[in-house]
Amino acid sequence: MQGRKQADLARSVGISPSYLNLIEHNRRRIGGKLIMDIARELGVDASALTEGAEVELLNTLREAAVDHESAAEDLPRLEEFVGRFPGWARLLSDTRRRARELEHSVEVLSDRMTHDPFLSASLHEVISTVTAIRSTATILAETRDIDPEWRDRFHRNMAEESARLAESAEALVRYLDEASSTEFAGSTPQEELDGWLRSLGFHVADLERNLAPDPETLVRRSSGLTSAAARQMAEAYLRRYRQDVEHMPLAAFQEAARALAFDPAALAVRFGVDLGAVFRRMAALPTEMVGGEIGLVVCDGSGTLTFRKPVEGFPLPRYSAACPLWPLYSALSRPMAPVRNRVEMGGRSPRSFVCYAVCQPSQPGGFDGPQVIEAAMLILPEELAVLQVAEAPREVGTSCRICPRGACAARREPSIMAEAF
Repeated sequence: MQGRKQADLARSVGISPSYLNLIEHNRRRIGGKLIMDIARELGVDASALTEGAEVELLNTLREAAVDHESAAEDLPRLEEFVGRFPGWARLLSDTRRRARELEHSVEVLSDRMTHDPFLSASLHEVISTVTAIRSTATILAETRDIDPEWRDRFHRNMAEESARLAESAEALVRYLDEASSTEFAGSTPQEELDGWLRSLGFHVADLERNLAPDPETLVRRSSGLTSAAARQMAEAYLRRYRQDVEHMPLAAFQEAARALAFDPAALAVRFGVDLGAVFRRMAALPTEMVGGEIGLVVCDGSGTLTFRKPVEGFPLPRYSAACPLWPLYSALSRPMAPVRNRVEMGGRSPRSFVCYAVCQPSQPGGFDGPQVIEAAMLILPEELAVLQVAEAPREVGTSCRICPRGACAARREPSIMAEAF
């Protein structure tokens, strides 16, 4: 109504035009401060910008209708339904959102319960302790003429084993209570590192400055890294991050990325680095600078995921093996040959992504040492991918155990996310 350009408004409130575009299309939530800044720039009351909340409700109900053929037939009358029965519409929308949240929790917890090494070791400890107590109790119950000294020793053993069982059970319950949250940082060094990076938004602002502290100092200051192994892994990650910053300074990389439409190959040529470095740098950009989330996943030669930066709609398994149809594994089988595919992640509301992947060998042990290979996959939501892929999307999942796709030639085991469930 005011005739202002979207780019000008975005610049005046300190965000990118693409990020404002995602907000207007209900693809990103807007915070209280940002909506107040936009209202002030437009000279309107903030309530004038929230009247479109009904649009999000309509979009949620349209997504829900996709899963039900009978409901899809009534889509033309959806706005009439929302207008006449707003309370019922909100109830259906909230139920839909809650169902999606619960399905995500089931996926995360199933992955943890099935493959978590700490949980397996804890259960083994409990079973071993119970077995020892049972054996001692059987001896005391069935042996009538046992020597008093031995009887005292057996009683002492039972008391010690019972105390150990109580401690193990308490630790296990505490672990399961913490693990019930999908944001649980975990107990392994890799999980500690993942949780720490997630708290930073995968962007280490301290290393972007000219006089940045060394990685050892940053790790020493952090309270989120408790184990020596996690601190060692964090230092290795930050040293690599600092090298990427030196080759691709933030301001120059941001300007080049926009000029080159976020083309990884063109950026690699511009800065004289390999594709893996460009992938890491793009994934480390702040969300507001890009206009959305960019995901990254890295694996070693065995296919084990060694780095995870998830993006909404593309969950990454923590313990179980990932989907073998990911472009990541196509690249792993063809070192130095870049791969770009359009993929669609399965679920109730499938979402499309453009994935770039590459596998690169290295010789850390010298010329005669073993060759080590590492594959990386950049995950771009389709709305952020300027270089569009015309091919039909390849259907992929997270891992077989929680993938809802039924007819899949690469399936290793039945899924718990069946229609009956």
